[in-house]
Amino acid sequence: MNPLDQVSVGMTAEKLVTVTAEMTVGHVVPRMPEVYGTPMMILHMEMAAGSAIQPSLPAGYVSVGMMVDVRHLAATPVGRTVRAVARVVAVEARSVLFEVEAWDGGRKIGDGTHRRGVVEVAEFERRFGVTRPTVALA
Repeated sequence: MNPLDQVSVGMTAEKLVTVTAEMTVGHVVPRMPEVYGTPMMILHMEMAAGSAIQPSLPAGYVSVGMMVDVRHLAATPVGRTVRAVARVVAVEARSVLFEVEAWDGGRKIGDGTHRRGVVEVAEFERRFGVTRPTVALA
């Protein structure tokens, strides 16, 4: 069984966020403007993309980011609501390609493409030596 058997072109999801001071470039880089940072926009686009396909993946599988090609078109101040949108445009053997956009109200503030690979969590963690912290029982 291919874990992408239930994923299809046209699947979509959105991520809504209210821009906080911690999401601004000025929060990370001194003397920069207090506007929505490009890395945060990309994160929210990736989260929307993951949400679009996660319900269709088999148990034990997740999608991970592989590629981002995004333009940040306009600044967004703290307090505004951003809507990141992702739509599946291609399903390939081991990955999914999305068109992504970000909107501040009716104004597009970002667009581009994003590719996610689909992995089995246990195998992925074993392959890369990922360990989880042990939880002490009280």
